[in-house]
Amino acid sequence: MNYLHLLDYAGIAVFAATGALAASRLRLDIVGFIFLAAITGVGGGTLRDLLLGKLPVFWIKEPLFIGICVIVAVLVFFTAHLVEYRYRLLLWLDAIGMAAYCVMGAMIGIEYGISPYAAIVTGISTATFGGIFRDVISGEKSVLLSDEIYISAALLGSTSFVFLFSMGVPQIVAVFVGVLLAFGLRAAALLFGWRTPRYKSRQGRKIK
Repeated sequence: MNYLHLLDYAGIAVFAATGALAASRLRLDIVGFIFLAAITGVGGGTLRDLLLGKLPVFWIKEPLFIGICVIVAVLVFFTAHLVEYRYRLLLWLDAIGMAAYCVMGAMIGIEYGISPYAAIVTGISTATFGGIFRDVISGEKSVLLSDEIYISAALLGSTSFVFLFSMGVPQIVAVFVGVLLAFGLRAAALLFGWRTPRYKSRQGRKIK
């Protein structure tokens, strides 16, 4: 098992934890915890594999990923009450998972032979859609409908990795820089309240 496998498993575990924390906020039963953890953990990677035409998708070929989601869900079910600020923890864990998976998704896209631009898209979709599925199912406001710096951070991380890797930078260095930049931007947004500019409506021009 190399560092890429560890990054993959860690990303799944962290995203699954955010899904389970969302379930704790809704006071669901253990089945609800497992469902939200699994949807969040494998949702983005499932979309990536469907876009790439990699069938069956990764968690069917390697059931360990679902196993990780189940274990994490059970652990959170019995320990979530010990965390006072669960939503804040959810945000930080989500930032870690996003940073890891925007690079992992882009890397898988490159290994599959798609263009660098398409690899950036697979990186963003891998990193964000699990969280989007979680928010939609749990009734939270999706990052797609807010001015949160989230998808922008995934874009920065995946683009940085693809650019550095295409320039011949060693893979491990490109991975580290991509993850660091994505997490750094999201962390700064959480700490300092950074937001992306919103569209401001203006009165339309009158037709003479």
